[in-house]
Amino acid sequence: MRARWKQAGLILLSACTVAIAFAAYLKLLGVIGNRSAFLGYAGMGIICLAAYLAAVRWIERRVPTELSPRHALPAFAAGSVAGIALFSLLIAVLLVAGVYRPQEWIGFDGIGFAFLFWLAVAVQEEILYRGLLFRLCSRIVGTWGALLLSAVVFGASHAINPGATLVGLLSTALAGILLGAAYALTGRLWLPIGFHTGWNFAQGSVFGLSVSGNDRGSGLIAATLEGPDILTGGRFGPEASIVAVIIVLASAAFLLWRIAELRRAEPPIWSDVEGTAATDTAS
Repeated sequence: MRARWKQAGLILLSACTVAIAFAAYLKLLGVIGNRSAFLGYAGMGIICLAAYLAAVRWIERRVPTELSPRHALPAFAAGSVAGIALFSLLIAVLLVAGVYRPQEWIGFDGIGFAFLFWLAVAVQEEILYRGLLFRLCSRIVGTWGALLLSAVVFGASHAINPGATLVGLLSTALAGILLGAAYALTGRLWLPIGFHTGWNFAQGSVFGLSVSGNDRGSGLIAATLEGPDILTGGRFGPEASIVAVIIVLASAAFLLWRIAELRRAEPPIWSDVEGTAATDTAS
């Protein structure tokens, strides 16, 4: 138990280090007056990654296996394809329902930069919410408790986004469970980073829709959403659609079942049961 508390304390120090680096970067952006969303988010992704790797090595004194380059590309690619596929399924349902209405084909200009932008966003958020918050919680309350707590925080963090609704926050929280489960199942951040990147990329840069209430420019397709908010998601975007809730819930349930089946769940700190969680290998 003492070892677990020590690990939790070191993870908390790592989180403080990343937070300080993040705050310093935001201060720098304010001083230089950066007006490029791409450069701003790319820099935040790089800063978070560098600070996290440094903190894990120098504070936690371990190799950051959760970001090991071994098998990184296949895991990232699998996550990206899954994210794009699931969001495409959402669009297919909305298209059949007459809610998603394509207007015209825009073209591939800037699509590579768009993917890199969403990758930077995903790296930043997955390090903060899964690499730090989820890992810290799992040291104390175990995998199941960490999935719940980190998902609640992840969902609540989107409450200030334009057009946020209860359905949208529920969908985002469920996405937090899905992403946390992907990490818990593999012990690596590449799968959730890939899924996060693919989902946002498909939503904002392929189908041309708002991402969590934020409009990041046009996509490959210019389109509109017309219908009741329960289907369109309103200003928040299709993530706040009941269809998104069902798709994400089903996907998360599958990964949770796999965690239980493979016994990858880490027990809470007060349990005498030895954990075999995949996150143990990343801690």
